[in-house]
Amino acid sequence: MAYQTNNKMKDFLKMLLAVICGFIVMGFLGLMILGGLIGSATGGSGKTVMPRNGVLVMDLSQFSIDEQAATPPASLTSLVGGGVSLQAPISLWDAVQAIRKAAEDPSVKLIYMKPDGASLSSAISEEIRDALAEFRKSGKAVISYIESPTTGSYYLASVSDKVYMSSNCGAGPMMTGVSGQLFFLKDLLDKFGVNVQLIRHGKYKSAGEMYIKSEPSPENLEQNQAMVSSMANSMYEEISESRDVSVDSLNHLVDNMKLLFPEDMLNHGLVDGLLTKEELRQKLAVLAGADDFSNTGMVSFSDYVSSVITDPLKSKKQIAVIYAHGNIVEGSDPQNIGGDDFSTLLSMVRADSSVKAVVLRVSSPGGSVLAADKIKTEIDLLRKVKPVVASYGDYAASGGYWISASCDKIYTDKMTLTGSIGCFSMVPDLSKTAKDIAHVGIATVSSNKHGAMLTPFHTLDEAEVAVMQSQIENIYGKFVANVAEGRELSPAYVDSIAQGRVWTGADAIGINLADEIGSLSDAINYAATLAGEADASSIDVIGYPAPVTILDNILAMIGEGSSPVQDVFAGTPFWRVEEAFKSWKWQSSDHFMAMMPYQVIIQ
Repeated sequence: MAYQTNNKMKDFLKMLLAVICGFIVMGFLGLMILGGLIGSATGGSGKTVMPRNGVLVMDLSQFSIDEQAATPPASLTSLVGGGVSLQAPISLWDAVQAIRKAAEDPSVKLIYMKPDGASLSSAISEEIRDALAEFRKSGKAVISYIESPTTGSYYLASVSDKVYMSSNCGAGPMMTGVSGQLFFLKDLLDKFGVNVQLIRHGKYKSAGEMYIKSEPSPENLEQNQAMVSSMANSMYEEISESRDVSVDSLNHLVDNMKLLFPEDMLNHGLVDGLLTKEELRQKLAVLAGADDFSNTGMVSFSDYVSSVITDPLKSKKQIAVIYAHGNIVEGSDPQNIGGDDFSTLLSMVRADSSVKAVVLRVSSPGGSVLAADKIKTEIDLLRKVKPVVASYGDYAASGGYWISASCDKIYTDKMTLTGSIGCFSMVPDLSKTAKDIAHVGIATVSSNKHGAMLTPFHTLDEAEVAVMQSQIENIYGKFVANVAEGRELSPAYVDSIAQGRVWTGADAIGINLADEIGSLSDAINYAATLAGEADASSIDVIGYPAPVTILDNILAMIGEGSSPVQDVFAGTPFWRVEEAFKSWKWQSSDHFMAMMPYQVIIQ
């Protein structure tokens, strides 16, 4: 009885704590809303007024840019009187549009960028860099200031008219190139008696290889080396063009660690000067046409975006940008690409007469074959009534390529990872774990010979492996046929470049997996021409599904908390493994996957 009483007391305390937390959160939200109402009541529009000698400040450590995000009203970017900043992510489209508006805005004299500490994916870095290059064509300058550049942050900075670096002791570059680690768990799993039974097609299809090997296969090592070399080369070529330093020289400097001190960056022509922050301020003032830095109007990029970007009016003529972001999974999943939800969304857009063209923005390493095929079916139906243009972000691989290969035109970033045309299935066998590790006896009873075939305490026999292999071959054949039809290629040719191999966007152009190197903006402007417009400036661009708002995120944090698995892997090298396979459901009836097994992050 004492045990029950203690549990009831714990439940009561939990309930009380939840109520208290609820009051605190609601008070917090109420204060936010009140701040917005105060702004409206006092006649404030919530818009940032750009000073005459305005400098647009892009401190990339202070905000993030996401594929799709809900840009908050300016009146809610900080709490009234509280000094608490709500640094919501900015959508990629809004960020690029704001940079374009700044090029035409007479009050914006220049952009000052601080790329250190940026948390941007490779595709977003590439597209923001392209937008800044376009901004420079207006005759206005981009000035960057770096303190300890990484390969990724210097890649961004190199687009600038002038790149300055801190002269302080300890400020030094860490440009080491592009790299990644592949993890192999066979030896660890052997200790726990876990036998992962992998059935796949494609000598380069490395998904699942981490569970059955202690080191990479030669094919897997080959494709990964080619992939990181291509990504690095894409960055080095753009740096070379901007800084007039050859790609060979850059590789030599990085390989031989010749960039140890700020003076090395200056001597090799990678920066234009070494300045203290005070010296930088005075230089910015001069460039902005102000007599002193105190008279230079510094406006944060986040505030500027909130000010100049307005919600579309949803007129009778629209371009729908449909964001396929995350893993492809069966059913419904707001954090990923749920096969049922996404198919319903595509059907809704197809029926909307105001939508004249569609851009499918893909940033997915793939996932469920069943869900991917459902989505592709809906995209094919959509294409019968309106044009569909694909735009590739970080990934459009495996299932991500499956759903988009038939689009009317495919734009890709240079560093996009795509292809990975292949499939696999994994069935864990824990019978040895139960017997030898846990010392648990298991007896299986089944009405038929293969009734336990897909249970986790069963070793597949030859007939069962053969059946699953035949299913994999059937799926692979359909994948190849879909690509061949969509890209107007022969199945034999598609098979030769498929086999599960991952390609970068730069390489995908040469083998006809994509049509053109181009950004999301390029894809949207091209879709506008298909809708009969000169470009996207005269037509509403509507994003689907609706982006997640600040309130959505707060409520999600309250309601869900963190995943126990993520807690275990947090801060360890295995978080990338968990991230790549977090949507895998071992007990699901959907056993077949078209998925790339890893994610690449450029530091």
